[in-house]
Amino acid sequence: MAFGDPLEAIRQRVDLTAGSAAFAATIAGAADRAGVRARLQLKADTGLGRGGATRADWPALVDAALDAQARGLARVTGLWSHFACADLPGHPSIAAQLEAFGEACEYAEKAGLTPHVRHIANTAAALTVPETRLDLVRFGGALYGLSTLPGGAPPWLRPAMTLRARLALVKRVPAGSGVSYGHRYVTRRETTLGLVPLGYADGVPRAASGSRLVTARGRRWPITGTVCMDQFVVDFGDEPVEAGDEVTLFGPGDDGEATAQEWGEAIGGISYEIATGIGARVPRTYPGDSR
Repeated sequence: MAFGDPLEAIRQRVDLTAGSAAFAATIAGAADRAGVRARLQLKADTGLGRGGATRADWPALVDAALDAQARGLARVTGLWSHFACADLPGHPSIAAQLEAFGEACEYAEKAGLTPHVRHIANTAAALTVPETRLDLVRFGGALYGLSTLPGGAPPWLRPAMTLRARLALVKRVPAGSGVSYGHRYVTRRETTLGLVPLGYADGVPRAASGSRLVTARGRRWPITGTVCMDQFVVDFGDEPVEAGDEVTLFGPGDDGEATAQEWGEAIGGISYEIATGIGARVPRTYPGDSR
């Protein structure tokens, strides 16, 4: 919203965030044009260094919000901030940011704002730092059973997403066969290769090459050679796989399959990268959805 016209969002009664006095004024102007009082939340930068008003800029943002309220153009519904290191339990910045947010809220309320909610807790903070929960929490990955905490989400959070495919081709090849771009993998003996029709254009990271992350016929198998744009190869040895057999890339882990957490760790990243990286051309199905 910071780079567009907030007019339609105001008309639809969507809460908008301002992290600067200038954008608060932009929202007020749009509300004037819409003839609708905007729902406004103010964001404080308490240490993430991303969006939001710094301690020095916070008074000007509060003043701009008070002016918009006095003119009947906005109603401040919330005050919020965001943690930098909540997924690093015990990090000193967590307590420092919570204290800074408390001071920002106190300043705003003494100035005359009466927000409905104050919130700072993302998934990691909500799960591990109870005192950050305040009036509401902002679950992100936790809604899908994921988190960025070391070791992943607690066991009572169940990953909701499973990625499956079917082998597009199966063939026997002799020892010494190079597999995929760069021939980074060469077969040591006669073996069976299976072609999985997903690649980095679909969200399968090239960095996962060589990792034992694919499950088929009740076993884990390594990604063989370089992940390509639209496909990758699995060396099944002498396993009697056939074209059309189902393979699972990740899921909840109930049957020993890899999880998005494992995929993230394999590439030196996080589960969120894996889940959100699945491309638009991969069909989605939803349990209980008749479509």
